[in-house]
Amino acid sequence: MAKPIRVVVAKPGLDGHDRGAKVIARALRDAGIEVIYTGLHQTPQQVVDAALSEDADFIGMSILSGAHMTLFAEVMDLLSKNDATDIVVFGGGIIPEADIPELEALGVARIFTPGTPTQDVVDWVNTNATERALI
Repeated sequence: MAKPIRVVVAKPGLDGHDRGAKVIARALRDAGIEVIYTGLHQTPQQVVDAALSEDADFIGMSILSGAHMTLFAEVMDLLSKNDATDIVVFGGGIIPEADIPELEALGVARIFTPGTPTQDVVDWVNTNATERALI
């Protein structure tokens, strides 16, 4: 029996608007994906600790505060320091298009911008989980 896909949905930083993160968490859960929602105001260390302790395949971060460059960079650095670069990181929120290439250069696999249909996120996670299983 195949291991279920596990996604940590995180809301790092000081931003207190979590509706989008909860919508994505619910869409993933409704698609049969195991979701661990960390709640508001998480530090990058807490996000990575949750992913490690939950044996997550993915970390999905929602950032609306403008701190996306710092928060994604810290999470990617902590994953590297914990030899956990196999955990795929994606995100969404208010992230300028101009910042997306730099985030991708850090190792962030995908950024979903406002208005992205939830099914697109579900399909992307499922596709990437399948591709990872083939490696």
